[in-house]
Amino acid sequence: MKFNKTHTLKEIAAIIGCPYIGADDFPVIGMNEIHLVTAGDIVFVDHPKYYDKALQSAATVVLINKEVDCPEGKALLISDDPFRDFNKLTNHFRPFTAANVSVSESAVIGVGTVIQPNCFIGHNVTIGSNCIIHSNVSIYDNCVIGDNVVIQAGTILGADAFYYKKRAEGFDQLLSGGRVVIENNVGIGALCTIDKGVTGDTTIGEGTKIDNQVHVGHDTIIGKKCLIAAQTGIAGCVIIEDEVTLWGQVGTTSGITIGAKAVILGQTGVTKSVEGGKSYFGTPIEESREKLKQLAYIKRIPELIKNLK
Repeated sequence: MKFNKTHTLKEIAAIIGCPYIGADDFPVIGMNEIHLVTAGDIVFVDHPKYYDKALQSAATVVLINKEVDCPEGKALLISDDPFRDFNKLTNHFRPFTAANVSVSESAVIGVGTVIQPNCFIGHNVTIGSNCIIHSNVSIYDNCVIGDNVVIQAGTILGADAFYYKKRAEGFDQLLSGGRVVIENNVGIGALCTIDKGVTGDTTIGEGTKIDNQVHVGHDTIIGKKCLIAAQTGIAGCVIIEDEVTLWGQVGTTSGITIGAKAVILGQTGVTKSVEGGKSYFGTPIEESREKLKQLAYIKRIPELIKNLK
C-alpha cells in the first residue's frame, strides 16, 4: 500500500507514538508485508526468528520490537507491539469509512455497465465498460474491475483478510488496507468471496472464469485464462500462473505457486508448489497418473492378503 504522498520517519513515529533510529526526514512512501515490500516501505517484525529477513528485505523502514543494529540506508521504528502499531498505520492511512448509499458517489462506473438491484458499491470503486453486476453483489471500497466483467448474484469482493495474531485474551485481526483487482473479461460465479490484500492486491487475471461458491484468499494472484470450478478454496498469498485449471472442491495451502497450464483434479489438496504443464490429484498432491496407480494397487490389497493365506 503506497501513501498519497511521501511522509517522514518523524511523522510516522508520531502517529504510532514510538522512538526511532534514523534521520527525522528519512522518506517513507508506503507499508507492505514482507513478500511485497519495495524501497520506501515499512515492514513489521515481532519475532527474533524473522529479524534478519525483515532487516535484509527491500523495505527501508523496519517496525520492530527490539532495538538492533540498523542496516546502512535503513531506519527503525522501535515498538513494544509492532502488530498493533502496523494496524494503527493501516487505520490512519486507509480507515474504514461508513457508507450511507448503495452506490458511493466516489465510484466510477463505465459506459454500458449494468448494475442490477440490491448491489452495494463502496467508496473509490472503479468498474469498467460493458460489465454486468448481478443482484446482491457487494463490492467493498477501493476495488478495481476491468471491462466486460460478469459477476453473478451474491458474490462479495473485498472482504477482510483472514489473518490473526493469537493473544491471551483472544485473536487480534491484522487490518486489511489492500484491494481486489479484477482484470478485463473475467467471469465470476454466484456466491463467491474474494478477499482484499492486507496491504497489496488480490488479483484475478484477464479472461479467467470462476464457477459458483469459490473462495480466494488475501493477496492471491490468479493468472490469465484460468478455469476454477465450484467449491474451490484458495488460501492467501497463492500464485496461480496462466491457464491453470482447478476442478471442483480443490483446496490449497497458503504461499504456494501452481505453475502455468497445470490441471488440478477434483478434491485435490494442493499442499505444496507444483510445476506447470502437468495433471495432479489427491491429498497429499501427486501427479495424477502416479496417484491413480497407487489407488489401483490399494484395491488389490485384499486379494494379495488372501493369496498369502
